[in-house]
Amino acid sequence: MRHTAAKALAAVMTLTAATALAACTSADTSAPAAPSGLTAQAGSATSVHVMWRSPAPEDGVTGFLLFQADRLVRELPAGKTMVDIADLTPQTAYSFTVRARDAAGNTSAPSAAASATTPVAKAEDRRAPTAPSSATGRALGPTSARLTWAAADDDSGVTSYDIHQGGVRIHTAGPAQTETTLDGLQPDTVYTFTVRARDAADNSSPDSPPVDVTTPAGAGGRPNTAPAEFTAAASPGAVTLSWTAPDTGRETSEYELYVNGAPTTVIQFGIGAVPAGRAEHRLTVTEPAGTVWSVKLRARLPDGNWGAFSAERRIVLTS
Repeated sequence: MRHTAAKALAAVMTLTAATALAACTSADTSAPAAPSGLTAQAGSATSVHVMWRSPAPEDGVTGFLLFQADRLVRELPAGKTMVDIADLTPQTAYSFTVRARDAAGNTSAPSAAASATTPVAKAEDRRAPTAPSSATGRALGPTSARLTWAAADDDSGVTSYDIHQGGVRIHTAGPAQTETTLDGLQPDTVYTFTVRARDAADNSSPDSPPVDVTTPAGAGGRPNTAPAEFTAAASPGAVTLSWTAPDTGRETSEYELYVNGAPTTVIQFGIGAVPAGRAEHRLTVTEPAGTVWSVKLRARLPDGNWGAFSAERRIVLTS
């Protein structure tokens, strides 16, 4: 009797524990919100650039599914909200939608559709457009900026303008546009943008002159900590860096220099040698002439942390 009662009690406890566990680990069946702001822009006669905005972080999006008409054409991770669709047919209309997916596999409703028509292909067009001759920019807030540029010329017609930052294309605008808004930026950050024109044969122009834009700190954030007006000039066997120190409330005596995306050295000014206002530092280089450097730096703050990066400058070493 006692043995039978113990078995019955164990069975009840097991069932209760299993029910509690199931309640605690109930399946996630809530789909994320649909992506918004989908745009599609023909980049050439055979490609379209598609961009969108991710749902809010609390939706737990882990990836995106991009559809051309009803056909899945790309699966992308959560951090990627733009893509080029290539190998398309010239002079053809295409329609795209995008869906968000979470870790449980739930898929959102489709976004609003965006359409683009690829232009006519130009046979044997090997001439690139001219570079946009000027460009300006300004921050609209902690996470967005407005960029304006001069129109480029091309013998077969410009089909798009590509915006680059840090060597990466981050946005594509239409052929009739000479300004655009860039979203998804970081507060308290210096960005260096350039614009390239592209034609139907996928020929890209040289870069426009670079444009520095500094986003302000967010609500309750610290003042801007990036070194300002940063320049880099190559001379035989040397590189001279110059900048204006950030206003941190104290003298700034230590800066970390990055070359081609990697920390390279720490520049330190001794007691009594900290420059007032404009700072300058000369580096001796041994790399061969023609070597390309992308350089930027950041200051050590009074709290011991590193501040925001300066604008990045691209230079070619000389002999």
